[in-house]
Amino acid sequence: MRSIGSLAVGAGFFFVTLALFVQGFLPAMIPESRSKQVSRAVRTDLGEVKWLRYDASDYAPLERLGRGVYIREGCWYCHSQYVRPVAGEDLRWGPVSEAGEYAFDLPQLLSTRRIGPDLTRVGLKYGDDWHYAHLWDPRLVVPDSIMPSFKWLYARLRLPVTTSEAGPTLPPSPAFRPYFTMKTNTPIPLYPNAAGLTFVPPPPSGQWPHDGTPQIDLKGFGSEPPSLSSVTLVFPSAETIGLVRYLQKLGTNRGAWREVFEPHLVNISVINVSPREDLLVLGREVYRARCAGCHGSTGDGNGPAATFLFPRPRDFTLGVFKFRTTPSGSLPTDGDLYRTLTRGIRWTAMPTWHELPGKERLAVITFIKTFSKRWKEEKPEPPEVIGDAPKATPQLIARGKDLYQRAKCFQCHGERGKGDGESAPDLIDDLKFPIRPTDLTRGQLKGGSTARDIYRTMTLGLDGTPMPSFADALSDEERWAVSYYVLSLSAWRDPLTGQPLDVPADARAALNSPETAAARPESALDPARLERAERASRSKPRILYRGVGE
Repeated sequence: MRSIGSLAVGAGFFFVTLALFVQGFLPAMIPESRSKQVSRAVRTDLGEVKWLRYDASDYAPLERLGRGVYIREGCWYCHSQYVRPVAGEDLRWGPVSEAGEYAFDLPQLLSTRRIGPDLTRVGLKYGDDWHYAHLWDPRLVVPDSIMPSFKWLYARLRLPVTTSEAGPTLPPSPAFRPYFTMKTNTPIPLYPNAAGLTFVPPPPSGQWPHDGTPQIDLKGFGSEPPSLSSVTLVFPSAETIGLVRYLQKLGTNRGAWREVFEPHLVNISVINVSPREDLLVLGREVYRARCAGCHGSTGDGNGPAATFLFPRPRDFTLGVFKFRTTPSGSLPTDGDLYRTLTRGIRWTAMPTWHELPGKERLAVITFIKTFSKRWKEEKPEPPEVIGDAPKATPQLIARGKDLYQRAKCFQCHGERGKGDGESAPDLIDDLKFPIRPTDLTRGQLKGGSTARDIYRTMTLGLDGTPMPSFADALSDEERWAVSYYVLSLSAWRDPLTGQPLDVPADARAALNSPETAAARPESALDPARLERAERASRSKPRILYRGVGE
């Protein structure tokens, strides 16, 4: 028995040691494990998305602060950060993880439990606002969530509301000083929910205070605003801001991969969903579980999370939709709604829902249409026929640049497309809410990020917004030219920051060439190989044998 016991102990020690060597030491000895390079999706000058080997970037100070909060609060207990090459995970989360993505992660937080969703690719899936609502109370946006709330990461201020002819106002208070400069000619609109909870988004810099005075705004409730005697202002702390910045960083070292992510690519517009009773029942269940937190139980856009969100959730009772293939003023087709639901709307709280089964997406579309009488009284007009896109050329893009100026796109989107035109601060939608022009340099376009998507938007406009149709002002060829120029504004740029990437000229030329496919991470272009090949071509050829060159 003793010999058997000794053998068992020895075998156990051997296998533990072997496991440590195989899973701990051996991977560290592989050169790829110490690389900072990843396969990154980049947009070329001609509007295509191709893959390139590129160095991952380190965390900014605020992102690193957020990573510390993520570790301290135990987020990694339930959320993994690793997309494995098995079980179709790349079709659920995104591209398979690569070693270079973790070059700046010490300790590494790969994890395996997945009680919550994997977060490897969560960056830019949601807008910042969604994350603030989710951290405050996960049930606001995911009613069946088991995640705890993190309200201690926020500061709260409960204040009385006084009513005047101008509407509800907040009386002056010394408690405002850390968060507002109280500049009287610069109002900062705040939108409480029906319970009086009022989120105060941080300034774009992430540093308090706001340069202005807080102003309660209840226009979102239309003609029946709630009667509020007090409100609770909610301010994210520096740690919360950092945590959201960290979450938005995750996966963005892989670049513009979402724009070529197969489950998001829905190009159909002619779908007719029959309003069967079973679909309505299922759609009601899906809506309550996935949509009501933002859009409200009655579809009016006043869900309990709406106070956190900018732009505000769509009011389905109006039956007005921005992203359509139908003429301006028409209802969208079921296919249009299906595309928006599947792809989501970049830089907003509307995420991608490609993970929902197709039947559930069709069912919730059926239920959404019950909120507005327009769907009973009108039918969508036939979709506009969009012809084949012309071939992108430098000359066409240069023409688009001139037309961008002629059509005065810069007044809203800015001279360089950063969304900072002179009209930008004053823009409002049809409901009188502020609306921000898209930053075109990041390539995260709300209605789609292909030349065809941009052409469709320029042709049909975006109902309910200041974005008009240019069908009468510009010819077909001119709208295509502007579309390709708009795409070129995000060429060789980081979708998270909008900053230019340091891509060598020869690598740019190679990726601009149609002969370089680089359509998948596995075939990503490596600039180092181009450089070595160029050096070899310039070097003097060796003589291998008399009269025989290399």
